[in-house]
Amino acid sequence: MTLSADSTIAELLRQKPESAQVLFQFGMGCLGCAIANNETIREAAQVHGIPLNEMLAALGIPEEA
Repeated sequence: MTLSADSTIAELLRQKPESAQVLFQFGMGCLGCAIANNETIREAAQVHGIPLNEMLAALGIPEEA
């Protein structure tokens, strides 16, 4: 499965476990919480006030147009 802004945090961590370090750098410390199972990367960026394209670039996911 190709990762995108609409992938969940759980999917991201399953495919790219090293992404946890990137998410921690953005201040997202609760990666194992229940919300992370269903929260998308897009939603997480919004909730944490992180520009989506900045987060996608740091995670190595193609940015949105």
